[in-house]
Amino acid sequence: MADELSRVFAALADPTRRDIVARLTVADATVSELAEPYDVSIQAVSKHLKVLEEAGLVTRSREAQRRPVHLDAEVFDLMTKWIERYRRQAEERYQRLDAVLAEMDGTHQQEGMVS
Repeated sequence: MADELSRVFAALADPTRRDIVARLTVADATVSELAEPYDVSIQAVSKHLKVLEEAGLVTRSREAQRRPVHLDAEVFDLMTKWIERYRRQAEERYQRLDAVLAEMDGTHQQEGMVS
């Protein structure tokens, strides 16, 4: 799992690849369609797609003469589970910190009442 996540996060480190993934969340597209908004060659976009494909983020299929690229949502489930685990841990730490601060605040208020 760690190696797969490393490939996914490395693939998404590039802003062009993140943009391609974002565009594929709306609809499947061909390499030519994906290359349209960029000032790069179709070959450059193909290289980006190869990185995304190796990371398991996209797949390609054949529909007659068309070869659409599809987003693979399962990888996002894996990423979400990984992120959620660390989000829960951070949330637990903040709750413990809140409890300590509340206890300290209560102690300070009691000391003020005694004086």
